[in-house]
Amino acid sequence: MPENSFLALFIVGLLGAGHCAGMCGGIVGALSLQSPQGGASVVVHLAYNLGRIASYAVAGLLAGALGQVAGKLMPLQHGLYLFASLMLVALGLYLLGATRLLAPIEKSGQVLWSRIQPLTGKFLPVRGVAQALPLGLLWGWLPCGLVYSALTTALASGDAMQGALLMLAFGLGTLPNLLLAGLLLSRFRRFAQAPATRIVSGLLVLGYGLLGMINLIRS
Repeated sequence: MPENSFLALFIVGLLGAGHCAGMCGGIVGALSLQSPQGGASVVVHLAYNLGRIASYAVAGLLAGALGQVAGKLMPLQHGLYLFASLMLVALGLYLLGATRLLAPIEKSGQVLWSRIQPLTGKFLPVRGVAQALPLGLLWGWLPCGLVYSALTTALASGDAMQGALLMLAFGLGTLPNLLLAGLLLSRFRRFAQAPATRIVSGLLVLGYGLLGMINLIRS
């Protein structure tokens, strides 16, 4: 798995601002609105995001382990690399504006989420870290096309630990969008959603995907 996959997934998480805000923005707002003091502390937000990113890493660990088993069959391993490269291309197109491209992928996780979502109510309202951390752990399994697309790269890594690290890179990329609040978040969203930013980042991730396919053809 190329080292630039870590950078690619970090960029996808960082600049998938609109998607992240739409998927998780509501629950992040609830951390403040449901706090007894009317505003959750930085520690509470950090705890929630730590839980969410930890779930991404666990999912990456499982995907990498699955890819490790599949990697024993060379033709299947090449297929996984090709699939991961195609998903990076899809992510690049998403950043370029093809936002509906990931919608069908998100539907695939609804069955699992229907079982997990009822558990989130046990930790609302959020009064502190004791509720925020497990809420983040559960919310990390919310069906998300960006997450699922990133998981294909973890799957293709063919290694459990590397898969976890890849998803950790992705999760850290999403952190600024969901941690910052108020004016700072508004400013970051404007930057992340600016046409020039989306074009540059989209072309960069698209290039990573195409490079992966070229390397596969050459091997």
